[in-house]
This record gives sequence, structure tokens and C-alpha cells, in this order.
Amino acid sequence: MKIKKLKIGQKLQVTVLLITGLVFISSIGYISLKNRQRALRDTTAIVDSYAAGYAEQISNSFNEDMAVVRTLAQAFYVHNNMEIEEWKPLFVDMYRQIFENNPDFYALWDSWEYAHVDPEWTLPYGRFLNYHFRKDGRINYQELERSLDGDPLLYGAAKSAGREMIWEPYPDQLEVGATGTTLMTTLTVPMFFNSRYIGLVGVDITLAHLQRMISEIQPFDEAYAFLVSSNGLYAAHPHTEFLEMPLAENLWQDEQALNLTDKIRRGETFSFSSAHEKGENFYYTFAPVFIGETQTPWSMAIAIPVKIIEQEARNQLLISLLIGLFGLLVIGFIIWRVALSISSPVKLITALMQRLARGEIDTEMNLQLQTGDELQQMAEAFNTSIRGLDEKTMFAQNIGKGNLDAELELLSEHDVLGKSLKEMQADLVKARKEETLRQEEDKIRRWSTEGYARFSEILRNNNDNMESLAFDVIQNLVKYLNANQGGIFVYNDEDIHDTFLELKACYAFDRKKYLEKKIYPGEGLVGTSFKEGKTTYLTQLPQNYIRITSGLGDENPGALIIVPLVLNDQIYGVLEIASFHKFVPYQIEFIEKIGESVASTISSVKVNLQTAVLLEKSQQQAEEMKAQEEEMRQNMEELHATQEEMARKSAEMEGILKALDSSSYVIEYDLNGKIINISDSYLKLLSISRQDVLGTHHADKMELSAEQKTDYEEFWSLLKKGNTQYQEVKINVAGKTFWLAETYTPIFDQNGVPYKIFKIANNITDSKTMAIKLAEENQVLKQKIEELTKEK
Repeated sequence: MKIKKLKIGQKLQVTVLLITGLVFISSIGYISLKNRQRALRDTTAIVDSYAAGYAEQISNSFNEDMAVVRTLAQAFYVHNNMEIEEWKPLFVDMYRQIFENNPDFYALWDSWEYAHVDPEWTLPYGRFLNYHFRKDGRINYQELERSLDGDPLLYGAAKSAGREMIWEPYPDQLEVGATGTTLMTTLTVPMFFNSRYIGLVGVDITLAHLQRMISEIQPFDEAYAFLVSSNGLYAAHPHTEFLEMPLAENLWQDEQALNLTDKIRRGETFSFSSAHEKGENFYYTFAPVFIGETQTPWSMAIAIPVKIIEQEARNQLLISLLIGLFGLLVIGFIIWRVALSISSPVKLITALMQRLARGEIDTEMNLQLQTGDELQQMAEAFNTSIRGLDEKTMFAQNIGKGNLDAELELLSEHDVLGKSLKEMQADLVKARKEETLRQEEDKIRRWSTEGYARFSEILRNNNDNMESLAFDVIQNLVKYLNANQGGIFVYNDEDIHDTFLELKACYAFDRKKYLEKKIYPGEGLVGTSFKEGKTTYLTQLPQNYIRITSGLGDENPGALIIVPLVLNDQIYGVLEIASFHKFVPYQIEFIEKIGESVASTISSVKVNLQTAVLLEKSQQQAEEMKAQEEEMRQNMEELHATQEEMARKSAEMEGILKALDSSSYVIEYDLNGKIINISDSYLKLLSISRQDVLGTHHADKMELSAEQKTDYEEFWSLLKKGNTQYQEVKINVAGKTFWLAETYTPIFDQNGVPYKIFKIANNITDSKTMAIKLAEENQVLKQKIEELTKEK
């Protein structure tokens, strides 16, 4: 049987059943392919959340213990000023209370460096220990000495770290003679005084409660959990034989491939699948356990067999198949029922639609269906369409008769035909309004053009007289605007210390209004408009601000406009116009453009006036410059004579310096004692080059005692004050001894202030040598006389 020959109900049944069957088969195939991955993803997400939750519980447990240790360390800071014997009893009672509240604490201790408590202790190690511990169900206390021969490895690591630490798990025998050991860890908090390490507070904790927690964690069948330390040691595991074993030893292949231990140290959250444990494929998830301010996080892990996850996927697949088959049967029955309810109303609707297709529009073409479904909605929509088409026909007829105010109610916001008819109506109305607006704009354009032409002529005829320009502008502007009063103010800046707005012309103003013709910037409405450079338009004026007077009385104006005269961002004045009627926007724009033209003309008038003043000043200055040139010529002659005299004295001074250079040794110093010039004769005597000497200090290579240094500083202090100094010095050059008589003379600038030191040295070696020789001979003769005297 072909589908084309079937009735509509049969077509619906066959088509929908075929499509539903195809969709069902495709869905089952897709579910079969994707369900395993989805189940694995969903289950692993649950396992990950379990791991994160238990990791947070373990972290909170450790952090509570660490808070106890941290509080004790802070308490020691508070009692730092007390003697040890005073605070020991206090902390013994405190430790007992802590032990009672924390049954997992095995030992609680504080360690103090001898270097802190004993000022005579000089070694970097050595400490005493206040040790509180449990034994036979009782809390005991011991005072111990440790690290006398050096710090042990674990304590040394905690000491050098200088921060909170959790130690790696270690076994300990809690009772003497016990047959087994208990896995423990230690939490430590360092103590510092003035940024120097002074000791450590620690607590030894058994991991038995964590072992119990780990053993009870089993979110799925055959799943298990375990706890790993920062260095990868099993700290808790359901199988106790793994305790203290490195994770890398149990899962060595995964350790090599994934660097598991490094990820744990970095505090990462990660997961992977592996078949390297027990030969069975497991899914592992790791969540970090952060402890206080330590930098060695542990990790909480959960392992679940992948077969458990796959079993969950198979269960979901079976459920999906059963639900799909049942759904297919239900859909088939519903489609059969729906097809029966649709076929008969559709026949009726088809008959009316055929009439509508032939162009028939009659309000009697109504459908009466009470099915309560889309068919009833279809019938109601058909009835609405018939009614709407009838209304649109009447609307079109009214528009055709020129009745543009006719109304049409749209069937909905999607009524395309109705919108088109209303758009046609709107276009016709718009065309009528645009024609009216165009006529109004032409009228305004002609008014503005005539006004611009008139005022251009006024400005052109009054470009050399400010008062005439101002009066003609304000008079014609008030009349052209059909206003009542007006005034023009020009900015007067002739005196930069007293600038103001000056009333240059007014029209029909009350004489009392502007008896004072000065307005300063920022003063009143006019001054404010000038200062801000913006047009001010008011329709509600202050009482008694301005009044328009006639033979019948006076009244407040209905509008006031104040326009600054602006050209190139510079304001040259202000226009103020008052009127009984309000100004419309095109009139305001006209006034502002006229204001720009007026500002340009005022600028030109001011420039012309200033040019005339400047021309007069330039003529006066030319005469003054002529007189100054004559005076300058006489000064130049005097200057030339002075220069000749200075040249003569300079030549004379140069001759004196050459004579000194040939007969004496000359050096010039700055006021700091550094050499700035030296004579050739001095360089020859010392057998050195000029580059080796310039810039060196007078005291270089001198070795002075404290007394000599004081005398030396006094010597230079007197020179800087302008006092001449004299001294005799002995020098050795190439094995020869020379005696020099040195005279230090300050050189003064034009203000009488010393600015350099001039030293002249003369060679007195011969006379000095002879004097020394005579002194030695006199000493010998004196000794002989003394010897003869003793013999007698």
C-alpha cells in the first residue's frame, strides 16, 4: 500500500511510528557506544568528590592539632619576659589539660636552644627539652638535654626550615617491652625572638585514628582509600603491610610514567587508571591535604576497580532498553488516538480554506470546534483571519476616499498585511506633514538668509568705529527679531589688572537698568555667560531683573537670551536681548551666528585701533632709539679705551709670570687644594709630566699624624680666609734633597672673595745646607767644650 493513497490519520500513524522506531534504534546504539564512557566519567567524578571531602576532613583534623601547637608557641612569646622556673609550672598544667582534650596526642614538648637561655653558651647547637608524654594511661613529664654533640637530622631540618612542619610518618614503640610499634607523625612550630631562632614546640601524634578512618572509607564495592605523606610514604592503608612503604615501590611503573610523588609534593589534584596493582585495572584519584602553613602537603587517595564502573554502565543500558520499548508502545497507541481526533476536523477546515482560496470573504464563514487542542486553535485562528480580512477591506476603502484618520486594529504584532496597510497610511500622513514642514523650513531659510545679508552690510559699513558698530547691530537685531529690548557689551582689557564688560550700545532699555556701565566677568547673568562662554536662555526671569516699559505700563519680559561674542575660542563681548515672546531654536541659532560675525568685526576694529596706537608708539620709540644709539656710540668709545688699557696690563702681567716661572717654581691650587696649573720649571725639578700632576691634591702622598693633620687643616683654613702663608719644606727627587721656601698667596675675584691659591717656591737648598752644617759643627764644638770642662 502506497503512502500517497492513505488518509491523513493513517499517514500520521505510519510516519510517526517509522520515525520513532528509527530514533529509538539510533538512541539505543548511541547509548551502547557512549554509556561506558559516561558511566566512567560520572562515577569517577563521584569518587573524586569523595577523595576531596575526606582530604578536607583529614586537613581539618591536622589543622586543629597544628592550632594547638601554634597557640602554645604564641603563649611562650607572651611569657618570654618571665623566668623559666616561673612559667614551667604554668605550662605543665596547660599541657595536662591539652592531653585530656586530645587522646591522639602521645607526646607534647617544647625545645629551647641553650644559646637563647644561657648567655655564656657559644655553640650553635645544644638544647633542653620539656617532654610530656603518656605512659601506662598516665601523663608523665621529663626534662631532657639534647643535641649536645650536634642537631639530629629531623630536628635540624625543622630548625633550618624556620616554619611550621609536619614530619614524615615514623614508627615508635609507645610502651617499653611492647611487641609492636605505632605509626606516628610530629607537628612542629618554630619560635623566634628578634628574628633569631630560639626553640621549637611540637606534638607527637599517633595515626591510629586516621588508619581507622581510612579503613572505613568504601564508597563502592571493592574500593579502598589510603593516605600518603609528602615524600610518598603510606601513612594509612586498609592493608597494614603497606604502612611506611613508598608509593613509588608499590606503583613503580606509574611513578616512572606520571611522577606521582612530585605531584603529591606540589599539592596537585590528579587521577589516572592503572593495572599495575594486583594485576587488575583500578582508577586512582588523589586530593591534596594541606596542613597549616607547612609546604609539605599530604595526599588522600581512593582506588576503585574499573569493572565496578563498567557494571554500572551495563545496568544503565538495560534500564534504558526497557524504558525505550515501553515508550515505543505508548507512543503508538497515542498516535492512533490522535489521528482519529484530527482527521474529521481537518476535512471541515479544508473545505472552508478552499472557499477562501477562491476569494470569498464572509463573516459567516466560521468554524465551531470544541476539541480543546490545536485544531480548536486552528479554527479560532481561521475565524480571526476572516474577521481581520473584512476589517482590512473596509480600512482600505476609507484610505482610498482620503480619510487618513481611519483606524485599523492589528490582529497581532505579526500581522504583515495589517502592518503594510498601516505603513501605507503612515507614509501618506508623513508625506502630508513633510510638505508642511518643507514650506516652514523654506520660510525660515529665507528669513535667515535675508538677515545674514542685512547684518553683513551693517558690519561692513561700521568697521572703524566701535560705538557706531555696536548701536547699528543691536538696533537692527532687536527689530529683526521682533524683540523689545537689547544691549551689547564689549570686553575691555586695556588694563590687564582691571578687565570688565563695557556697555557700548543699548536699544529701548530702561535708563535705571544700566546706570552703571561696567560688568565684571562672572558678575550677574551677563558676566557668567561671558566667563563660561555659553549661551544663556531664560523664560523664567528673576523679579525686577529687567522690565519692558511702554506708555501703558511696564512688565517682565517672557524671554531673555544672552549670547557671548566668540571667535576662535576668544570672547569679545556679550549680546543681551529681551522679548515678550519666546525665542524659537532657529532664532537662537541666528543670534549665535550673528554673534560670531560681530565678534570678528569687533576683533578687526580693536586691531585697527591698536595698530594706530602702536604706530604712534613706534614713531616715538624710533626717536628714543636714535638718542640711545648716540649714547651707545659714546659708551663703545669708552669701552675700546678700557680694553686697550686691559690689554696693556695683561701683557705686563704675562711678563711678570714668565719672570716668576724662570726664577721660581709656581703652582696654582683651587680652594679644595687640587692642582689646576704648574710651571714648567717645577715639572722639570720633579721630573714628572703635567698630566700626572693636574687634578692631584696638595696632601697626596703625605702621611700626617693627628697633630699634623690639625695644623694642616688650620693652614688651609687661613688661606681660604685670605691670609698669606709661608713654610719651608724638604723634598727628595731622584736621590737628591732639596729645600724650598714656599709662599702661598690667595687670589681674589672682583668681589674680593678668594677663588684660588698661588704658590711661589724658591730653592734655598745651599743656604739651608750650610746652616745645617754650621749647626752640626756648633753641636760638635759644644760637646768638646763640655768634655774639656768635665776633665778640668
